[in-house]
Amino acid sequence: MSSDLIIGMAGSGGDGIVSAGDAFMSAAGKQGYHALLTKSFGPQIRGGESSCRLRLSTDPIVSPGGNLDLAVALNWDDFLKFGGELPVGGETSVIYDSKTGVAPDHLPLPAVTPREALSIPIGDMAKESAGTERAKNSVVLGLLAGWTGMDDESILAGIRKRFAKKSPEVVEGNERAFAAGVQYAKGHPLSQPRTLAPSKGLGQDKITVDGNEICAAAALFCGCEFFGGYPITPSSEIMHFLGREIWKYGGTMVQAEDEIAGIGAVVGASFAGKKAMTATSGPGMSLKTEMLGLATIAELPLVCVNVQRGGPSTGIPTKSEQSDLFQACFSAHGDSVRPVLAPISVKDTFYLTVEAFNIAEEYQTPVILLSDQEIAQRKETLILPDTSGIEVKERRRPTESELKDYQRFRITDSGVSPISQPGMKGGNYLASGIEHTESGAPTASGEAHARMNKKRIHKLDPLKHRDDLFIVEGDPRAPVALVAWGSVAGVVREAHRVVVAKGIRAKLLIPRLLYPVAEEVYQEFFHGVQAGLVVEQSHQGQLFRLIRMFVDLPPNVWSFKRSGSSPILPGAVRGRLERLILELQQRQVPETQQADG
Repeated sequence: MSSDLIIGMAGSGGDGIVSAGDAFMSAAGKQGYHALLTKSFGPQIRGGESSCRLRLSTDPIVSPGGNLDLAVALNWDDFLKFGGELPVGGETSVIYDSKTGVAPDHLPLPAVTPREALSIPIGDMAKESAGTERAKNSVVLGLLAGWTGMDDESILAGIRKRFAKKSPEVVEGNERAFAAGVQYAKGHPLSQPRTLAPSKGLGQDKITVDGNEICAAAALFCGCEFFGGYPITPSSEIMHFLGREIWKYGGTMVQAEDEIAGIGAVVGASFAGKKAMTATSGPGMSLKTEMLGLATIAELPLVCVNVQRGGPSTGIPTKSEQSDLFQACFSAHGDSVRPVLAPISVKDTFYLTVEAFNIAEEYQTPVILLSDQEIAQRKETLILPDTSGIEVKERRRPTESELKDYQRFRITDSGVSPISQPGMKGGNYLASGIEHTESGAPTASGEAHARMNKKRIHKLDPLKHRDDLFIVEGDPRAPVALVAWGSVAGVVREAHRVVVAKGIRAKLLIPRLLYPVAEEVYQEFFHGVQAGLVVEQSHQGQLFRLIRMFVDLPPNVWSFKRSGSSPILPGAVRGRLERLILELQQRQVPETQQADG
């Protein structure tokens, strides 16, 4: 039996591959399994290739994992377009539609011989049982259910729900297609059984949710009353969710005419006293930059979610990348510092969205929540978040005595001044993009400008001492270090646990606060380190470069980086780390000994 199983599927748009993955995941969640589903699409607006990668386990999951255990190819052209996203290895069982005309011993998989290859008439089975090849995904669900031992009724319930608005004939046809798949699997067992071991969490109250949806839900939990934005892949689901739900809580969602108008409305809502947010991706973030500057100088709280994708320009809008870090930290005119937070999973997105709102309100600043396509659009099975102990912070409003001679930008010990809103008696002030005095009056005074710059920047210093915004795992005295952030953090976390189990003394740092840079946290972590890797999915290795701007890294700490659309797998991290350790050991050997060797 398998306690951990990775399934990858690919086909053309309309084949229902992603829907099949969703249905199988939902069934697994109902049976108590931990599950993680990532989706990937071609760049076309309509049609094109689509794929999903589903990992099921009896234990908690931190990453999509490595090579596939089961690979399903409805056609080879589409499957091969996903390359490293659906990696086939020597232990993979490959299932494909026999209509492709490919012989099992001539698969188009260069330099790879899978464990087995099964040519199955998936399309013909769908047409024979349901009357249409469009039921291929239901046949695939039946095959997977038969081979893994997943409960048939859980999957059939999902099929019925999906086609509930269709005719009874469509529902019954897909049920027959599913049954045909189950029957075929039972009559054609795999050479290596892939039956899932019984789950450990049956009966737990779990939800299946993606990162964008849980981000929007967290915003509502925080009391967000306004969303202004413009649809852009891969962040649009945040706007769609809030468009359905925010009105139920007395809030408003505005789909503006463009990205600039969207954040302009958010700045206005914040000025009016409302918790407000927007969401976008790299190109939209570029357009929002000037308005973010206005929020900075006017000290108005807001949350801006940037779901990163491949860039620059339109780039690869349907693939994940971590290349907007420099943009988040530095795409600002003037001396601006904006907090930048990055979640590491769907579950973490909930808590870090709450943190983003809390920081925005407490410090009266725009906050960038830097998600990425994988986390935002992947689904995870989660136990419902326990919100009983979560503090939701509100902005500091002026007291009655402070409103008698109201100084909106009054210099305080913390740098945070009471903020009024329209309608407060005595609380009127000018909130503009021009530099101002404590009262808000425009000024060109260099002295006042320096004073206000110091106020706006140094009020954020306490964030750099927030240990709870960093995760450290492993022996704190270990001589080998790993650093990772965002969606890559889970991959490195899994690799780290494997190498530690092998006896390698390594530690791991996962920063969820990326900016301002917490120099002391990094200095303490790297103390005594002899070698290390900063792992990230960007060509330049942006976090590595950012850390080096503020921290003197040990000489043998290197950047392990890769452009987006080419996932970093746990095995690659382990291999690079083991080579680094070997190099470190060789440097410890005296030259005479090396020569003798």
